[in-house]
Amino acid sequence: MSANAWVGSWRPHRPRGPIAALYGSPGPKYGLPTNVGYHLHDPSRGRAPAYSFGVRAGGRPEDRSPGPAYLLPPGTTAKGKDGTPAFSIYGRPRDLPPILTPGPGCYSPERAGRVAFPSAPACSLRSRTRHSASHQTPGPAAYQLPPMLGPRVVSKSSAPNYSIPGRSNVGAFYEDLCKTPGPCSYRVVDADVYKRRAPQYSMLARNPLPGDTTTKPGPGAYSPGQQGRQQGLTFGIRHSNYLAPLIVDVPD
Repeated sequence: MSANAWVGSWRPHRPRGPIAALYGSPGPKYGLPTNVGYHLHDPSRGRAPAYSFGVRAGGRPEDRSPGPAYLLPPGTTAKGKDGTPAFSIYGRPRDLPPILTPGPGCYSPERAGRVAFPSAPACSLRSRTRHSASHQTPGPAAYQLPPMLGPRVVSKSSAPNYSIPGRSNVGAFYEDLCKTPGPCSYRVVDADVYKRRAPQYSMLARNPLPGDTTTKPGPGAYSPGQQGRQQGLTFGIRHSNYLAPLIVDVPD
């Protein structure tokens, strides 16, 4: 190839590093959901109401019958088929197979035995099975019949019975009464606990009566020997019964 086929200084060469053109990608295959239309609209965007153009509906369809294109069968009237009976000729059907019912000689009543006639029970003896060894059935000694004596008879009423207990150490004639508490061991309950409480009074100290605390003369202060002395007489001023009293303040 001549050098004139290339334009410029570029020439084909190996790339120095990986480029995107060396790797295949799906290209613009993935895209954002559309914002136009109603179907598959972007849920993050608002969607306006969409209206569709319907087909123009025609008027009431006309009854279009095929006309006299169908050939009605003969004997058909306006109310249906003609009621005259008609017969057809078919082939002869096959005869049914005979029923093979057994006759009286096929039965043997004498062999019925216990099935048809009353008979006594018959028992047969056979060998013990292998499963009987694992049965842990209790024997006759495992059951106990109710007693016929005493107060526990099932179907009879029993008379009163008494038992003789052992000798008790309390209340007997040989009881040691030294261990019995004496009268002082019990505390007397106050009568106010179980009866109506009586009034209670308390005794206080004696209170001194109020009196005169001045000094009084004693018996030695008197002279009984001087009681016989006569008292002296004095002359006073005679007052007249008609003398008016002295009035200083005279009211106006």
